[in-house]
Amino acid sequence: MGFRKKNKSPPVLSHEFVIQNHADMVSCLAMVILLGLMFEVTAKFAIMFITVQYNVTHVLDEKSDPVNLYQYGPKDAATVFFYLLIAVILHALIQEYILDKMNRKLHLSKTKHSKFNESGQLAAFYLFSFIWGCSILTAEDFATNPTFLWEGYPHTHMVFQVKFFYVCQIAYWLHALPELYFQKVRKEDIPRQLYYICLYVAHIAGAYVLNLHRLGLVLLVPHYLVELLFHASRLFYFSDENKQKGFTLWALLFVIARLLTLTLSVLTFGFGLPRTENQGFSLADGNFNVLTTRMSCLAAICLTQAWMMWKFINFQLKKWREHSQNQASKKKAASPKSKPHKREAASRAGGASNGVAKSEDKTSPRPRKAKAS
Repeated sequence: MGFRKKNKSPPVLSHEFVIQNHADMVSCLAMVILLGLMFEVTAKFAIMFITVQYNVTHVLDEKSDPVNLYQYGPKDAATVFFYLLIAVILHALIQEYILDKMNRKLHLSKTKHSKFNESGQLAAFYLFSFIWGCSILTAEDFATNPTFLWEGYPHTHMVFQVKFFYVCQIAYWLHALPELYFQKVRKEDIPRQLYYICLYVAHIAGAYVLNLHRLGLVLLVPHYLVELLFHASRLFYFSDENKQKGFTLWALLFVIARLLTLTLSVLTFGFGLPRTENQGFSLADGNFNVLTTRMSCLAAICLTQAWMMWKFINFQLKKWREHSQNQASKKKAASPKSKPHKREAASRAGGASNGVAKSEDKTSPRPRKAKAS
């Protein structure tokens, strides 16, 4: 992990050296890009990495001020790369100055230590993204006008906040791939994390490229709220195993979020987009409103929600079995103790009575035999 002071320095460019100093290396690379702004020759290339590209000035009326909107293009890959570096640095800072200090106080096992770090990183990201997404949706007035999901499609123009939100989202989930190596994630945990990282990248990038950023933003905000609740509950559980009430609320909101996702997706791809004026496929105009694209997107979302529900049901069944096994083991452990207790009490009472009888027999005078007259 970067920013740590080690007594023994590993060989230069070895695996351990890269893992310990990866944050410092990434910081140097980000500084080189920032220093490029100081020189006129390199400023054009440095701006492509740092600032959001494809600015379009849009004039609504002659009296109103021009509005700056944005489109997407190939240069966004450079911007995503730069903020991927920033995500790696922030990841190392959170790990070093927050999570590692908490781990030292809790004294967790290796398995819980890995899960604690994962939940801590994701909880911070989900909280930030949820607040940011809510602020964007509040400005869009989605609650009063749900039809903005498909009206005016293709939505080729975005405001700065929307485009920067998607750039940061893609950058964060791409940075999670090298973090599997930097964080020394256990081999048995790598497939599980790869699944959800790839799903996030595919869905967010798909909504961005297909000009479905409105629908993607609306679906991400409640999903991030549910995931935030889960990882926060898991953090509290690791600190105190008696704190499990958050998982009950998470289970309820998880099902509601899945139903909301399916409802909005069917409403958009099944009823909204087929009734818009712009029908057809055009890469130049950014229009992908054809039956094949709509059904493919809807199928991808439905399959993802079905897979998540399947994992959720298996998780709940596993917890229910563990709970039932614990209850059964407690009953078995309590039943042998209670029954021998009664028997011991009875045997003790019987033994006491026999002892009294024997003592009485010993102390009582023996009857004299009658002499024959």
